[in-house]
Amino acid sequence: MSQIVSTKKTSSIKRKKAISKSTTYTILGILSVLWIIPLIWMIIQSFAGPEGSYQNGSLFPSSFSFYWYGQLFTNTDYPYWRWFLNTLVIALVCMVLSTFFTIAMAYVMSRFRFKGRKKLQSIGMILGMFPGFMSMAAIYYIFKSVGMAGNVEVWKKIIALIMVYSGSAGLGYYVSKGFFDTVSRSLDEAARIDGATNAQVFFKVILPLSKPIIVYTALMSFLAPWGDFIFSSYLLGTQTEGWTVAVGLYTLVNDHNITNYYNMFMAGAVLIAVPITVLFLCLQRYFVEGITGGAVKG
Repeated sequence: MSQIVSTKKTSSIKRKKAISKSTTYTILGILSVLWIIPLIWMIIQSFAGPEGSYQNGSLFPSSFSFYWYGQLFTNTDYPYWRWFLNTLVIALVCMVLSTFFTIAMAYVMSRFRFKGRKKLQSIGMILGMFPGFMSMAAIYYIFKSVGMAGNVEVWKKIIALIMVYSGSAGLGYYVSKGFFDTVSRSLDEAARIDGATNAQVFFKVILPLSKPIIVYTALMSFLAPWGDFIFSSYLLGTQTEGWTVAVGLYTLVNDHNITNYYNMFMAGAVLIAVPITVLFLCLQRYFVEGITGGAVKG
């Protein structure tokens, strides 16, 4: 009798698990479709013919071509290739600087004990709760006062934008600190016994073991300036050749341009997504390891 009851309970549990799993997969499948449909539609619209598809209001273009991709690199009024290059330079420089600042800050907070450490962590956490654009006006006038914003050369504005993105990178050290907390301190101690300095321990012992969190931090540092619109539009001003892709693409679909450049916007949006997709596909293993490793004690 007891065996029959036990068997029924087991089958009931299995049935509930199967229902729960099926429900979860169904919901995830629906969400995936809802996410993918706009992406597919954007790609289709980017291959519309020269007549475009905005004015006729059709869901699908009447003809297909690479016309709008060609316009991205031949249109002199809206130099997409220059926007792409500006964005790439800013993102790459910020990726290097921000990754170093974040990893170094995380290592210090994980390994060293000093007066005011807890207070510094609390201050960093509180400041991280406020959105960055709250300080946008103040940052603009600071850079304008030192000749790096307003009616100045484009390269000065780009440097200012890099400073904005990289300057606060250290505040996002929490995930990286969680990763370093999982690395045994005995490695540091053994290296110091052999005469290594703190810098040598960091660069020669810890960093080679921290590839996942470095990749994760680098990807996140690259993504931030790559898709940012608020700060870049505020600092870069109205000089077309100095814009990033986000600012330039927004201009293509404002009230005055959307009827003429709608499909060109779609083509530009597809191209701007390609580098991010390639990076993630190539480095997704390290990306996941970095997140899970940092979440253990983060």
